[in-house]
This record gives sequence, structure tokens and C-alpha cells, in this order.
Amino acid sequence: MMKIKSESYQITPTTDWNSLPTRIETGLSTRKINNQPKKISNQLSDLQEIMYAQHKYSVLICLQGMDTAGKDSLIREVFSAFNPRGVEVSNFKTPTALELSHDFLWRHYIALPERGVFGVFNRSHYENVLIARVHPEIVLNENIPNIDSVETITPKFWKQRFKQIKNFEKNLVQNGTLILKFYLHLSYDEQRERILRRLDKPQHNWKFEPSDIKERKYWNAYQECYQDALQQTATKKCPWFVIPADDKETARLLVAQIILEHLQNLPELSLPELDPEIKEKINGYRKSLLND
Repeated sequence: MMKIKSESYQITPTTDWNSLPTRIETGLSTRKINNQPKKISNQLSDLQEIMYAQHKYSVLICLQGMDTAGKDSLIREVFSAFNPRGVEVSNFKTPTALELSHDFLWRHYIALPERGVFGVFNRSHYENVLIARVHPEIVLNENIPNIDSVETITPKFWKQRFKQIKNFEKNLVQNGTLILKFYLHLSYDEQRERILRRLDKPQHNWKFEPSDIKERKYWNAYQECYQDALQQTATKKCPWFVIPADDKETARLLVAQIILEHLQNLPELSLPELDPEIKEKINGYRKSLLND
């Protein structure tokens, strides 16, 4: 198995965004790269079963990235071995009228995983400081007091929203949630090729949205917003990992290994002890069943 240092992909407030690669060489064959996430998925599934029995920890995986970055296929491969009860995937699209009648974190809060479960946010609460920042008119739909025009959405507003997100995550961590945040770092040229494949292959046409092309015009704006958002909200307890995503298979492998590494480092992760009274009578229960 390819060994990595998760710190190598972890972003800090001083990280040079322009130096982050969108593709890396692993030295592994395509076959080995494809097989490893499945093996790691089995290990993660075993650990999740322990989590489920212990009912002390939950895990929240946040996936962000430009359109076509590979979020859906990554979820499918990394969590392929999981018992369905052990993982919940939430996709956050345009907020509904009900969601807009609450604060921007409400719909994310009610989608959080219970103890013993993995929650995967395919796009997450960070859309509120990404697409909403590139297109600030979106914020006006929230009907926030004193925010009645794009001009009133100042840098102070975004700084406050970063603080709200950090407090939200800090509370979750203090109550037993392991949070790992991944940005799938895709290049402009690779996105173009992936959109073309959606257009060229009839079986993939359904994936295409005209907005995919429209949003490419805002590529540089999105990169600036991602850089600011990640650097503003990366903490020791809630780290951000920037994953080279031009090669989907390698991206899946890196994400799977980073999740496994952090799950293995959870303190006190173990199966609960059987009640002494039940343990003392276990042979009697077994004998009763054999004689049934």
C-alpha cells in the first residue's frame, strides 16, 4: 500500500495556493491504485462497525470541488464496503423555501450523522462562502437583517460567516465528531476535458448542465474564494486537505488513506464491554439455544 503523510496535503493559513499540484505521480500501476481504495474501504467499514457498537464518535466528511472534480465517484469507491446503516450521504443544492426561513447552517445541522455513523457532505456548508461569495446576490435570498443589497455584503460579513462556521465545527468536535474536509483540486484544462466527455458520450449526457460552462467564466474568482475559505477555516481539529484531483483514482486513494489514518488515531475507539451479568450467563444462554 502506498504510504502518505496526510500533513503533506493539509493546508495552513500560509500555504502558497499557486504551488498546490492538481496531479501527482504515485509510482503505482493503475490496477494497484484502483484496488487500494477498495481494500481501505473494508478497513474503514470494520472500524465503523466498532464506532456503531460503541456509539461514542461520529465522522463528518466534507467534500468540496469545482464541477466534475469527482466527488460522486469518490464517495462510491471509498465507501463501497460500508453497511448502508453506517454511512449517510447528503447533497446540498439550491436551498428550499423552508431552508431559507432558517439560518444558513440549519439544513446542514439537521443532516449531521448520529453517533456511530459516517456522514458525507457532497458539497457542504462551505457553499455559503464559495458560490455565495462569487454570486453574492444569492445571500439576499436569506433575508438577513441589514443585508438588503449586494453593496451591504461587506468583507466584515464574510469574516463573520467564517467565524460562525468555525464555531459550528468546534462544537461538533467537542461533542465527539471527527471532521475531515477535502478540497478536490482540479485544473482548468482537466475540467474542460471532463465536460467534453459528458457531451461526447450519450450515456453521460444526463450529467451535463449548461451552468457547468457558465461557471467556468468565474474560475479565477472561485479559486480566490476557495483559497480564502480554506485558509480561514483550517484548524488543527478540523483540517482541510487539498487533494490533487486531475487523476480520479489517485484522489480516491489519498482521501481513503487520510480518513483511515485519522480514524485509527481516535482515542478509546473499541468495542464496548459486555455487561458483567450477561457475560457471566453467556454459556447458559448458549446452552439454552442449542437445546431449543
